[in-house]
Amino acid sequence: MSLHLAQDRTTSVPQALTHKVNQDEVLLERWGKTGPDVFTVTARWPRSHGFYLTRHGLHDPLLLSETIRQTLPLLSHGAYEVPLGHQLLWRDFHWSLAPEALTAEEADAEIELRIRCTDVTYRRSRAAAITLHVEALRDGAHLAVARTSFSIQDRSVYERLRGRYADVAQANARSIPLSPPASAAPVGRERFDDVVLSNTDSANRWQLRADTAHPVLFDHPVDHAPGMLLLEAARQCAQAMTHPRPSVVVGMDSAFARYVELDSPCWLLAEPLPDDLAGRARVRVVAEQNDAVAYSSVVVLAQAPTA
Repeated sequence: MSLHLAQDRTTSVPQALTHKVNQDEVLLERWGKTGPDVFTVTARWPRSHGFYLTRHGLHDPLLLSETIRQTLPLLSHGAYEVPLGHQLLWRDFHWSLAPEALTAEEADAEIELRIRCTDVTYRRSRAAAITLHVEALRDGAHLAVARTSFSIQDRSVYERLRGRYADVAQANARSIPLSPPASAAPVGRERFDDVVLSNTDSANRWQLRADTAHPVLFDHPVDHAPGMLLLEAARQCAQAMTHPRPSVVVGMDSAFARYVELDSPCWLLAEPLPDDLAGRARVRVVAEQNDAVAYSSVVVLAQAPTA
């Protein structure tokens, strides 16, 4: 399925092109092409959300991550000839935002993404890899900048590479039992069901909790831990490292090295880094599975508003 848009024309975003099964989780509304490899996407952030919580009077900054994540399949299928069923493989994701632009108001927030695609490589007529450069605005004011790259594989190649892990039902059946969640408040959560970490005997080391029944992080069955779960885990590790100081994540620089499988433990280690030039805390989080680094991120946190 692909949609060919005339330049400067916008159209509504089909749910299927966001890779979300639950319509309520679709954040994108309209999109259009404004130039060669240049697009505009509008999104709506709900005033309240069951998982992406409003805290300290601010929208959850990971709404930005999920909004941009939804543009990856949208542009792949809608603009770059990628058939539905192909697999998108996240390589890296960097973003930073202005926390004052996150202020939650009575109405939903309208977000505009201005996206420029570079390093587009093709396999026959469809894209095989894309890098997105994103400028996000809220009501015309600067919200964030982001850069992310990903590759695309057709299903037959993906199944050969993944081997026994390619079968979604079997991968889920082999999922390890969930360990008890860490305390919710130190990781910035209100419900135990949304905690994706389990404590270990070290204060800065956790086990990943991949709850395949979670309605948002596992919107549909997949054969590995989703990228948004790893971003959330890194955020929760960083929040725990700065607790009890009220803080908000204002940036992440993440690299996805390999799939995190569901059938063996994944360990997350966090270490504080020197503050950045603006005096904001930084925490490096590394996820290891089977003695190999699968994911890493440097998380930047600013002091949250106290009023």
